[in-house]
Amino acid sequence: MAYRANQLLRDDIWDFRYKVSQSAPPPAEEVNVVNFARQPAQDGIPTALDLVQQAAELFEDMENRARETEARAQSLCKTAAQRLRMAEQQRDAAERAHQDAVDELNGRLEEMTQALQRAEQRAVAAEDHALAAEFRAQAVEAQLYKANQELAAIEDMIRKRLL
Repeated sequence: MAYRANQLLRDDIWDFRYKVSQSAPPPAEEVNVVNFARQPAQDGIPTALDLVQQAAELFEDMENRARETEARAQSLCKTAAQRLRMAEQQRDAAERAHQDAVDELNGRLEEMTQALQRAEQRAVAAEDHALAAEFRAQAVEAQLYKANQELAAIEDMIRKRLL
C-alpha cells in the first residue's frame, strides 16, 4: 500500500516535470525555465521541492526495507516449509520402520506360538506313549507273575508226583 502511494507521488512529480516542459514551446534564449535541480535552501529554510524529495526518499527507503523484510519472510517460510517436509518424511519413514518391526515381531511371535503348540502336542503324545508303555509293562508283569505262579504250581505237582 505504501508502495502504491509512493508510486503515485512519483508519477505526479514526473508528470509535473516532464509533461509541463513538453507542452511548453521550445525554449528561446531568454525564456524563463524553472530548474527543478536541487538548489541549496535559502537561509536554512527547505523548499517545498526539497521536502517532497525528502518524503520520496523516505518512502523509497521504507519500500526497500519492506521488500527486504518480505524477502526475508518468504525465505524463512520456504526454509520452514522445507524443514517441515523433511520432518514429515522422517516421521513417515520412522512410522514405516516401526510398522515393519511390529509386523516382523508379530510374524516371529506367530512362528514361536506354532512351534510351542507343536512341542506341547509332541509332549502330550510322548506322555501318552509312555503311559501306554507303562500299562503294557504292567500287563506283561502281570502275565509274568501269572506265568511264574503257574510254573511254580507245575513244579509243585511234578515234585509231588516224583517224590
